[in-house]
Amino acid sequence: MLANSPELTSQSRKATAGMASSTMTITRRAALRYLRTPQLIVMATAQMSIFFLIYRYMFGGAIDTGSVPYVDYLVPGFVATGVLFSGIGAAVAMAEDLEQGFIDRLRSLPIPRISVLAARVIADTAILTLSAMVTVAIAFAVGFQMHAGIGDGLAAFGLVVLFGFAFECVFVTLGLFAGSAQGAQGLGMIVFPLVFVSSAYVPVDSMPGFLQVIAEHQPITYMVDAVRALTLGPGAGADLGHPATYYIVRALFCTAAIIAATVPVAINKYRRG
Repeated sequence: MLANSPELTSQSRKATAGMASSTMTITRRAALRYLRTPQLIVMATAQMSIFFLIYRYMFGGAIDTGSVPYVDYLVPGFVATGVLFSGIGAAVAMAEDLEQGFIDRLRSLPIPRISVLAARVIADTAILTLSAMVTVAIAFAVGFQMHAGIGDGLAAFGLVVLFGFAFECVFVTLGLFAGSAQGAQGLGMIVFPLVFVSSAYVPVDSMPGFLQVIAEHQPITYMVDAVRALTLGPGAGADLGHPATYYIVRALFCTAAIIAATVPVAINKYRRG
């Protein structure tokens, strides 16, 4: 009876409202930071676009992807990994907020502490979504073709955003531990080995044997191949070795595991200061 009392129900509603309103307020502040310094968005997007064009036109002719045109092979990998490079900014921004005392001011307010971390992740996920959309638009402009329906294409993009969200949790956690913006940027570079030892840019079977074992069984390869399977259409299973569901299930499992592993660590670190 006590659990259903009007007083507890009212308190629960107030807590939920407080969580939502504080998260949205802090998210708005983080988004305004990007709007007031648009070079952060422009430079990140331009950098990814330049790297994409380099791979598309300079390296494409030297990489054998079998029956799949290299541009169709590259785009899913580049978009899926591009959100990781964009996410490094979240680690830097969190470290800067700590250095400048903004996080200490938020700790003194009567708001749910998780709302601070949630706001940072939401704001940076929105930015990486925008960056991914620009990259996709450029990809279509330089010859990328969807071999599946629009529903599969939207599902692929949704997977990319979800994957980016999971790694935003990782980068926010790194920012809490870094101690400085420079340190956060350095820690964010841990994604580089994972990205290049994956199926993102080259087929795994072109790597040395010991690297193939690593590349075949890591989260980025699962996500990239899930996106690739969705965009390549019905014939993807023959080209990739497994049907789309094989990669999608593993990609979703890895994404959930990343979130489950990093969120408690971030909350605990934020509470301890």
